[in-house]
Amino acid sequence: MATEATADESEAPDAYQELLSNYRRIANVGNASGILSWDQQVMMPEGGTPARAQQLSTLSAVHHDLLVDDEVGDLLDELEGADLDEEQSAVVREVRRKYEREARVPTELVEEISSTSSEALSAWEEAKAEDDFETFEPYLEKLVDLKRQYAEHIDPDADPYEVLFQDYEPYVSLDRAETILEELKETLVPMIEEIRSSETPITTDAFEGTWDAEKQEELSRETLTLLGYDWDRGRLDVSSHPFTSGTQFDARVTTRFDEADPLSSLLSTVHEFGHANYQLGLPDEGYATPLGEARDLSVHESQSRLWENHVGRSEAFWELFLPTVKDHFPDASDVTAREAFESINQVYEDNLIRVEADELTYHLHIVIRFEIERALVSGDLDVSDVPETWNDKYEEYLGVRPETDAEGCLQDIHWSHGNFGYFPTYSLGSVMAAQLYETVEDELGDLDERTRNGDFADLHEWLRENVHQYGKRYETDDLVLEATGEEFTADAFTDYVTEKYGALYDLDSA
Repeated sequence: MATEATADESEAPDAYQELLSNYRRIANVGNASGILSWDQQVMMPEGGTPARAQQLSTLSAVHHDLLVDDEVGDLLDELEGADLDEEQSAVVREVRRKYEREARVPTELVEEISSTSSEALSAWEEAKAEDDFETFEPYLEKLVDLKRQYAEHIDPDADPYEVLFQDYEPYVSLDRAETILEELKETLVPMIEEIRSSETPITTDAFEGTWDAEKQEELSRETLTLLGYDWDRGRLDVSSHPFTSGTQFDARVTTRFDEADPLSSLLSTVHEFGHANYQLGLPDEGYATPLGEARDLSVHESQSRLWENHVGRSEAFWELFLPTVKDHFPDASDVTAREAFESINQVYEDNLIRVEADELTYHLHIVIRFEIERALVSGDLDVSDVPETWNDKYEEYLGVRPETDAEGCLQDIHWSHGNFGYFPTYSLGSVMAAQLYETVEDELGDLDERTRNGDFADLHEWLRENVHQYGKRYETDDLVLEATGEEFTADAFTDYVTEKYGALYDLDSA
């Protein structure tokens, strides 16, 4: 069973085995909270929010209290300087990091953040449906204040936004993340401008029309099966914002359907498959220990963006998958693989929605969110000014201005969870995905032929062997170095987009 001690564990100091036993209880409480959160977003009746807020708040408090218990601190002290192997040292490092951060935060604040987030989720869903930011505003204001308090408790001398960012990416500094975002802006802004003034623009819209949502769901299920999703350990549902939740034994994905835009739901499904595939690839024997948990969000996003962009947006994938699309949608019978490829890689001039953005302007969507939430947390921006600031930045960076809050500052779910500091990991993940995929091709050769044949086994195996199996054994930089032999940089990503979009749009800079 996954919770039994391995041979290595049996040879470890007693304090290590006791620490691991304690951590398993902590992890299982967290995993139970995850199931309740999934249910709230997917299946819970609308009236269930008051009870669910209390349930999640209680579990958050239990999780917190178990983690910061004096026994955990004593065991960590006892293991300081102990003779541990590399994996055991990694477990102690990860538990220590969580313990030291959470021990500084009062249980009452943890409970309040959880209950407020649960209430804010329902308020956000209502506000988005009614296009009314004022419905969500008081909850966002409270969450910003609570998260400032949270950051203050953890490190009163640090930039509060950096403290929050470390919840999602503890081993890449905020300065480094900002540097990578700047590198992306330097590469992408002139490239996007050149594309928009290109003499050979892509105007293909192969999937114009109305596409039945039920058939889109059938297609999404076939997509997951084709890519290798383990249905014995997962499921597909619909939610207002696509997400993945779970463990290596139960990794569930959600998507959403727009009858005017079938490519959006398809790409969302492929994206969430990448997340679930990572969860399912974690070692069973490491369940409820750091060795069976994903290495934070930049790595998690690298897996989803790799499958979405390097596989799902490739011409080879559409040569494989288009016949299946035509089986479900006869109206697409005249579409060619090249037309589908061009449609899914168009750089749009008027896209307002992050999850529907093309591969290039996507990162400007991230920059906007990063700048706004950093200003919110620092106190340089009032919550009431978010809609206008959001719209101004969209006009400045993307040349388009939202007409509604629903397609503007209410489009993402993250702030309703209090997840300030999350957004930069999307761009970090895209950069990492390019570096990983480049290494796979260097080692295995061009993957296009395998994709055309629907053969993803080698890619799965490489990711399992070089990323998934390690859980949190390595810090982020060390994991990238172990997998690729190179330091984590933006070079592979900038090379990839320059080559791909240079060819698509016949750019002089390519």
